[in-house]
Amino acid sequence: MPFPAQRPRRLRRTESIRRLVRETRLHPSRFILPLFVCPGEGVRREISAMPGNYQLSIDELVKECAGAHALGVGGVILFGLPESKDEQASGAYDDNGIVQRAIRALRREIPQLLIVTDVCNCEYTSHGHCGLVKDNDVDNDATLQWLAKSALSHAKAGADIVAPSDMMDGRVAAIRQTLDANHFEHIPILSYAAKYASSFYGPFREAAESAPQFGDRRGYQMDPANAREAMREIELDLAEGADMIMVKPAMPYLDIICEARRRFDAPIAAYQVSGEFSMIMAAARNGWIEQDRAMMESLTSIARAGADVILTYFAKAAARLLG
Repeated sequence: MPFPAQRPRRLRRTESIRRLVRETRLHPSRFILPLFVCPGEGVRREISAMPGNYQLSIDELVKECAGAHALGVGGVILFGLPESKDEQASGAYDDNGIVQRAIRALRREIPQLLIVTDVCNCEYTSHGHCGLVKDNDVDNDATLQWLAKSALSHAKAGADIVAPSDMMDGRVAAIRQTLDANHFEHIPILSYAAKYASSFYGPFREAAESAPQFGDRRGYQMDPANAREAMREIELDLAEGADMIMVKPAMPYLDIICEARRRFDAPIAAYQVSGEFSMIMAAARNGWIEQDRAMMESLTSIARAGADVILTYFAKAAARLLG
């Protein structure tokens, strides 16, 4: 038999050829770096489960963001650790709250930085759940008021994009209506539309000090077994006014990203969460995998699945490699 005319290895022979025909390309501008801001001054407290990530006071946050911005990272998303917590999550929507002060400082010091804010309550409630608790359950409709007030306070402080992550029904519409009524109709909403009740959030809960004090979040975050439900959640959020949608976590849900890309024209973000990051770091530190290659392969898989934007704790490291 004659040898096949096609030899796919021809296009893999050298790095220059591989680079020429590469189908999926990463760029630092597609990354968003999650950061944790806390009270105090000169605070740079490493998160034990997330090497190289820190709880940062506002002055240190500004330095971290300046470094990320200089590397070409597309933006940052802020999570707040308040001085105190209560059952009403009052620190979340306080105009002088930790995230609101951080936004103003960043806007003053790095005016071109893209600032996204996480809109949720779990970091601010004494019980660690994402809303008002009644009879050991989160009251969906009452919680919407808190979320809308938080988003409005972030917009007033200077946020570019607000990102509700609570998974309450109707939150996008409530936030959109409140922003529009207060002349912030230009602020986009990046909705955590398909956020799963995942086991990969553990290190984040240390970082944000947001572990629930009782029960879990499976009553409002999605069942990992469900794919069709994710499409319904995305469709509902877009109908309510979301400008972008997010799938979280990323790598265990590449099929969800891929199907969302096939069905919807809106920009799609994916969050490579703390557990994904920590597993790669732990394996690399044990010498089981090569850190940089695993990092870039994981990010490439998320982009290849269809994500336009990737929230990742690797944002700065990957940006350095991409140069």
